[in-house]
Amino acid sequence: MTSAAQLPSTFANLRGPLDPGADRGGPRADRPGAAARATDPGPVGESVLRDLARRGTLAAEAAGAPPDKYARLAGTAYALAWPVVFNRVTRPVERRRGHWTCSIDVLRLADECLDGFHDDVEAVVSDLLVNAKTPIRNIEGWMSGRVTAVTIDGHRRRRGQRGALQRPRVPEWLAAELGRDAWLTQVALEILNWVGVPATAGAGVWPLESWARRRAAVTGDWTGSDPDAVAREVEVVLAAMRRRPKWYLDYVERPLGRKTAPVAPSTGDGAGGSRPLLSVAEHEVDEARLARLASAAVDALALGLSGGGDLTETVVRVIGTVFGSGTGGDELDRMPGSGSALDERVSALLADPRAVARIVASVRAIVVDVR
Repeated sequence: MTSAAQLPSTFANLRGPLDPGADRGGPRADRPGAAARATDPGPVGESVLRDLARRGTLAAEAAGAPPDKYARLAGTAYALAWPVVFNRVTRPVERRRGHWTCSIDVLRLADECLDGFHDDVEAVVSDLLVNAKTPIRNIEGWMSGRVTAVTIDGHRRRRGQRGALQRPRVPEWLAAELGRDAWLTQVALEILNWVGVPATAGAGVWPLESWARRRAAVTGDWTGSDPDAVAREVEVVLAAMRRRPKWYLDYVERPLGRKTAPVAPSTGDGAGGSRPLLSVAEHEVDEARLARLASAAVDALALGLSGGGDLTETVVRVIGTVFGSGTGGDELDRMPGSGSALDERVSALLADPRAVARIVASVRAIVVDVR
């Protein structure tokens, strides 16, 4: 049985005609033969697919099909689905984004918009081949009635796979940190949305030019809404987000790190090439790592002491294990000797009785509060 999880490989060849830089033979009347190439049904013809749908057996046929036949069924369904998706989902979304060129035609979609379009089409095709269990007289009409819910669900599922919030919302505590400023709150929402999509912003981390246009529309400040102004506001919002390190790590830093690293231009400093553009500074990475380790240490201490263990012995064991046994994997991207050397400092502290006494006193207060 072929599942929806196999769709990415199933469509690997089908995407070719629409890929940027290739002869993207999408369905345009001014390109001779384009429509024929885009809708070529292959070995499983359109009439066969429609007949299976009319009889209500399409889903059963797809579920029991071997991979090669499933791929042919999916290919034919793709040819029927993409015009529905472009007209009902892609075009309205691109217009709302201000991507007027992308909204004209499939062939005009920018790379990142094209990727989203393909993801939406695949979600609709998967839905058809899984849920077409009752007679369907008009496949396009059936898709149209479900396309919004299906593509939104697919979008949320992909965000979840990237570790981002599926339904981005600005939490109450963050709105309060931002003084409930309408535009800064909007920037926070834009950040939470942006980290969950695979698109990149060229050589930068954030799509500042796009956000600058949105800033002008929201605030009415057309002269002061430039990328530099937005960049400063992004830093204000990120600083507020980092006041809850675990939340920031989970919903901003981690999904952002799953994007393809942007390519930075050469610095021309004679250092043998350009340095990669980092989404956060090294000290921020260190702080986030320490916050994670501290949380794990508190849990381990509470567990160890709940069984009546000796406080000093438990503290030395847990602190030494959690903070002093790093593998160095977190510092592989840094120059030799530039790391934090946390394990060495922890070992030195635990070897000093006075330092141990101070740590034990601090831990006693923390664990008592936690318990």
